[in-house]
Amino acid sequence: MITVYFRELYRGVVDGWNWFWFTPTDPATLGLIRIFAGSMLFYTHLVWSIDLNGFMGEQGRFTPDLVDRMHRGSDFAFSYLPVFDGNPSMLWLVHIIGLVVLLMFALGLWSKVTSVLAFIIAVSYVHRAPGALFGLDQINVMLAMYLMLGGAGEAFSLDRWLEKRRYPKRDLPTTSTAANVSIRLIQLHMCVIYLFAGTGKLLGDTWWEGTALWGAVANSEYQSLDMTWLASYPLLIALMTQVSLAWEISYCALVWPRLTRPIVLALAVPLHLGIAICMGMITFGLIMLVGNFAFVSPWVIREVEAGLRKRLGKTESAATVTA
Repeated sequence: MITVYFRELYRGVVDGWNWFWFTPTDPATLGLIRIFAGSMLFYTHLVWSIDLNGFMGEQGRFTPDLVDRMHRGSDFAFSYLPVFDGNPSMLWLVHIIGLVVLLMFALGLWSKVTSVLAFIIAVSYVHRAPGALFGLDQINVMLAMYLMLGGAGEAFSLDRWLEKRRYPKRDLPTTSTAANVSIRLIQLHMCVIYLFAGTGKLLGDTWWEGTALWGAVANSEYQSLDMTWLASYPLLIALMTQVSLAWEISYCALVWPRLTRPIVLALAVPLHLGIAICMGMITFGLIMLVGNFAFVSPWVIREVEAGLRKRLGKTESAATVTA
């Protein structure tokens, strides 16, 4: 009887593990994440162009000696930029090539190669300017790493489009195990991020008091939209503070069940858009929403795609009749 129990327990664990990680899935979700994350990678690296030598140059804000001290001599702080930072012309050339690669990755061109290069580029810039590291950069690198591991170019990509044109009669695969692995890794990483963000806030008295949100909106350094009128509504501040805290702590548990997942994802939108609009961290707020997109089922995306195709088809037909 005991052996039967443990045998069934073993089978249940193994079957559940294999189902969670290795069930082939439609790569639609991963394809859209590639577009959004790749576009953000392109934009955030394009911004370095404003003062490339000032940030990445040998005589810039982060000298090689300062960077080495900030990394504490770590052998894992890889970056190819120091090879070129002494020559401004070469640094600009490498920078432009990197931007082209990131754009190709966002568009899904040569995805198997550009996904790996995109990760290397993102890590190199982060390690070259550690003093400018922000949460946005960390999420960028995280998404680039997991997109590199899966078939990020298997949906909504130029690779897919070119393959269909080249082999119109070939039945292309509609599911991918690698895509599922990548999505699961992003999902788990998002759960870890929110869990530690939420439990870390429990160490602050203002979160227990319900006044933490006021401290954020009243900080003039992050104030892109004046929300100080909330001072007249202390109960609203307390409610928003406690809801955001409860949401972060419970995210890792409530985002998995199908009944509670829509609620969790719906709450993510005002929370991160609020950070984006009110605190001036637009890119960070958007990239966090991109990470949350990993929990959107592929069938939802395909339904939206089918609806858009149908609507566009009707529009084209109407235009043809009018012409």
